[in-house]
Amino acid sequence: MNIKPWIDAFRLRTLPLALSNTIIGSCLAAADDKFRWAIFGLAALTTVLLQIMSNMANDYGDFVNGKDTAERIGPKRMVQSGEITPKIMLRGIIVIGILCVLSGFALILIGTAGMDITNLLIFGVLGLAAIAAAIKYTVGKNPYGYRGLGDIFVFIFFGLVGVIGTYFLHTQSFRWDLLLPASAIGFLSVGVLNMNNMRDYEQDKKAGKRTIVVAMGEKNAAYYHLFLVAGAVILAVIHTLLNYHSGWQWLFVLSVPLLFLNLKKVFTYKSALELYPELPRLSMASLVFALTFGIGLIL
Repeated sequence: MNIKPWIDAFRLRTLPLALSNTIIGSCLAAADDKFRWAIFGLAALTTVLLQIMSNMANDYGDFVNGKDTAERIGPKRMVQSGEITPKIMLRGIIVIGILCVLSGFALILIGTAGMDITNLLIFGVLGLAAIAAAIKYTVGKNPYGYRGLGDIFVFIFFGLVGVIGTYFLHTQSFRWDLLLPASAIGFLSVGVLNMNNMRDYEQDKKAGKRTIVVAMGEKNAAYYHLFLVAGAVILAVIHTLLNYHSGWQWLFVLSVPLLFLNLKKVFTYKSALELYPELPRLSMASLVFALTFGIGLIL
């Protein structure tokens, strides 16, 4: 079996963003002296598997629903190009889904050990909901990704649930101020999706794929992007001011120039092709933001 099409289907350049919520949630726990390596490892594995499954489901769903065409600007789709058949891709999605369930179950079991079974059940439901959301984005008769709801689900699962859930499984506790860094990562995650939808605006419009960008138009989408990226930085600043202990906590400011460069491109690009390399750059900038924010907390 040729492994390259599968590597391409995994879209490895999206994985740094997927790890960002696990990193911030774990660093917040480490700052409270409650970090556990088992939780970090399983959370990272589960999140990466969830992102890979989402990417594969997107590849499969867009083809089956007739949304992928040769006019696409983004990375080559494996099903649309014929390198992986729809049937084989579906099997791959199922395999990754099973691995995600196993990894997630182990994570929840360890993270809620000694607690009331209610917590295990709640996280179990959240985990299954995350898997369902990853698949239902473009798969099925009425995918929510075609109705402009993708941003909401990304914010919830790759932001709020990812960060707060990871922190809770480390510490078995919750703080309301966690909503700030969780929302910051949620905004950046939505920002990457928005970049993708801005790049595919013309193709999505023709295919009847009603994303937020299609609904609001390219110009408004740029201002929406500004809200997301600037909002993430502002939320990080507010969290730092509320929990200030050391100048190290401002380390995340080092990631701001990377985010600024992304915003500059969003407001100055002339062709959708120019946005293609911006997706992995924003994904990597989000990882740098998460690492510097987290390390600053620990230091």
